[in-house]
Amino acid sequence: MPRFKSSQDILRIVSNKDQIRNMGIIAHVDHGKTTMTDSLLAGAGLLSPSLAGTALAMDFMEEEQKRQMTIKAANVSLWHEEGGTAYVLNLIDTPGHVDFSGKVTRSLRAIDGAVVVVDSVEEVMVQTETVTRQALEERVRPVLYINKIDRLIKELKLTPEQIQERIGRIIKDFNGLIDLYGEAEFKEKWKVSFASNTVAMGSAKDRWGFNYDVSQKRGVKFSDVINGYSSGKVEELKTVMPIHEAILGMAVGVMPPPHVAQRYRIPKIWHGDPNSDVGQAMIKCDDNGPVLMSVTNIVVDPQAGVVATGRLFSGTIEDGEPIYLINSNASGRVQQVAIYMGPNREIVGRLSAGNIPALLGLENVKAGETISSVKPFVPFEAVHYVTEPVVTIAVEPKLSRDLPKLVDILRKLSLEDPNLVTTINEETGEYLISGMGTLHLEIATTLITKTGLEIQTSKPIVIYREAIRRAAGPIEGRSPNKHNKIFIEVEPLEEAVMELIKSGKISEYGDKTEMARSLREIGWEADEARGVWSIDEPFNMIVDVTKGAQYMQEVKDMILAGYRWGIKEGPIAYEQIRGLKVKITDVSLHEDPVHRGPAQIMPMTRRSMFIAFLNGQPTLMEPVQRITTKVPNDLLGAVTSVVTQKRGKIVSIDQKGHLVYVIGEVPTVETFDLSEVMRSQTAGRAFWGLEFARWSPVPQSLLQSVIEQIRKRKGLSPEPAKPSDFVD
Repeated sequence: MPRFKSSQDILRIVSNKDQIRNMGIIAHVDHGKTTMTDSLLAGAGLLSPSLAGTALAMDFMEEEQKRQMTIKAANVSLWHEEGGTAYVLNLIDTPGHVDFSGKVTRSLRAIDGAVVVVDSVEEVMVQTETVTRQALEERVRPVLYINKIDRLIKELKLTPEQIQERIGRIIKDFNGLIDLYGEAEFKEKWKVSFASNTVAMGSAKDRWGFNYDVSQKRGVKFSDVINGYSSGKVEELKTVMPIHEAILGMAVGVMPPPHVAQRYRIPKIWHGDPNSDVGQAMIKCDDNGPVLMSVTNIVVDPQAGVVATGRLFSGTIEDGEPIYLINSNASGRVQQVAIYMGPNREIVGRLSAGNIPALLGLENVKAGETISSVKPFVPFEAVHYVTEPVVTIAVEPKLSRDLPKLVDILRKLSLEDPNLVTTINEETGEYLISGMGTLHLEIATTLITKTGLEIQTSKPIVIYREAIRRAAGPIEGRSPNKHNKIFIEVEPLEEAVMELIKSGKISEYGDKTEMARSLREIGWEADEARGVWSIDEPFNMIVDVTKGAQYMQEVKDMILAGYRWGIKEGPIAYEQIRGLKVKITDVSLHEDPVHRGPAQIMPMTRRSMFIAFLNGQPTLMEPVQRITTKVPNDLLGAVTSVVTQKRGKIVSIDQKGHLVYVIGEVPTVETFDLSEVMRSQTAGRAFWGLEFARWSPVPQSLLQSVIEQIRKRKGLSPEPAKPSDFVD
């Protein structure tokens, strides 16, 4: 197989869409993604074969090598020949740990196919389900690679029949995920099987693997694998069936090229008019169309500055290209166009549609940004994360003079990782970092200290959300000058609406007529459905149901600002509000604009909203984690005991082979020492993983005490606000 020496070999063929594949590697943590990727790099001539499986070349951060885990998504472009035709495979290796699942979600926007790696010993795990669901939601076609077959032979000493049974169960369980989460149009076509060349198996560590095509071409049988291990001839397996041929062969043969994938992906991820010129340019993956790109990853390079990587859906982007940042309502100019070769960037000058360019020179760009050479343009659908930041810490420099440096570092961290939320507590002056879990925050603080800055951090604190249990209002609110009135009702936002937002069927930038139709279908009144002003994270909506109100359009932005001020910090514990529908039922506004400025309208809106909120049986919502555990039968009691002691509950118990699968739910606040407790109770014999499940009301018996603890921590009086506190 020819091996290229420079990016020029790749650039010669990237203009031919049939020869491009955009693919990712996704899996549960420690199932062997990055080890497998080493072999793919070796097969393409980017890594010495002697290092493949141990170099972890795509884990180019020092912290990734040290912890033996992927933290950031890494890009590389590979050259591969199949049937005499050369292909370019733009590959993204993604993290497996649930704390970094946001990087997986963003990476999926850039790719069209994904290799899902499953450990043959642990089988389909909680994060396998999560990443597969994410891929299917982005209309990314999955194929299956069953890894660590060597462990079934050497460690578990299973018979060929038992191995076959296990592989069959993994394929069945994986297809069950496609059945569960796949769209009707794709689920049958995308189910995997060995016969359809959509399943491969092997050992990434030992660098062998085969699929149906390889077994037919090379005359390989599973008995050859067993004989290879029993006779100590594993090296021959690498020669006869190198893993890169099986994986890249599946990618070329099964995964769609970009111009095919974009026909069905664009309507899912972009809610503009598909029949417009820009819509057709993306659907056709037109090199001559306007530049339209979704930014999926940001890296802040110490020398080069901000590097924005993402999927180019239309046009050809070149050095010096003037562009617009649609979400930020800003403009910029691309200084350099590059492609990533692992940790290294190769400057290429220009790149056409269907590829994954890295752009330099756009200082204000963030992950999730829409880049366009034309205005106006409907942004790409926002990426919907499977989890939200649920844990926070306070951080401060040891030396006060280093505060500006800390602020700059935090800004860069949040640019690179939008799931890492940095805020300033106005009451205490603390700098707060919120993340997906304790590991997420631990990595963030490690990256800060590696810059040479000495910091102090607090213990991790769980994030709560404020919500209401019933509708309240309408409540009259008056402006400070008493010249304006607003009447507001609040009610819990329906789960059906939240599902529409999660699925992308309704969004801030989507078609308003289509949104109104979707809302009417689930029972909204026509006036409400047409009157949606804004959809705000996390799952809050404001709706105008007034009729013929004067000056409404002139004060709309001020009312929105007051509403967003309110949902940012709720009235009972200054925590963010979640799942709230705010309805403006009436307004009475002064005819003189001087008397209805922001200083009047914003506080009026917030006060009215808060009084209604406090009359709606307010409560706190706490994050709940789903725990999936696999243990031998004799440890079932130990696992269920740990879950129940942690204020959790058992959801299901299922016997599979010699292991019992226990699925439960545990509040996040109870999980900080879960690793030590689980290891102690099961003697380290349990496989388990955590995943964000949902937000759940704090039990009534604990509510008052939790509110008091939060308020005390924030320097507030112990007693929560009352409606009368907001009456002027």
